Amino acid sequence: MDLEARAHSEHPEALRLWLRLLTCTQLIEKQVRSGLREQFDTTLPRFDLMAQLERTEGGMKMNELSRRMMVTGGNVTGITDQLVAEGLVERLEVAGDRRAFLVRMTPKGRKQFHEMAQRHEGWIVDAFASLGAKEIATLHRLLGKVKDHVSTDFLEIT
Repeated sequence: MDLEARAHSEHPEALRLWLRLLTCTQLIEKQVRSGLREQFDTTLPRFDLMAQLERTEGGMKMNELSRRMMVTGGNVTGITDQLVAEGLVERLEVAGDRRAFLVRMTPKGRKQFHEMAQRHEGWIVDAFASLGAKEIATLHRLLGKVKDHVSTDFLEIT
């Protein structure tokens, strides 16, 4: 049973929409995780770490990776260890800071990530294939309004 099945007709429409969004997110993520595992023998957290590194030619400090991925330093260390062992990323010492390491993708890692990213994009596009271009644009715009509203409310609370 998915999250959406928990909602009843007497629940506010906004709650039912929220549960539908969660359900769609979970279903798409499940497909992506399965595709990464079956086609590349990797995981979504490994893909996410490589996606962060792909954006920076010079690499990133471990603590910055942890912050951007919104996971603990221990999680980043574990994933990085695996990727280093496979020759997909490398750790470099940071001059003047013996405790910090810079992590960057190797050429082998960039090549593999490029292949994964292309397939990932295809899976996401396929997930929305039942919608037309105008519907996708409208949904994107409407969710942007929700994001802006929630972000504003969050800033007022904190």
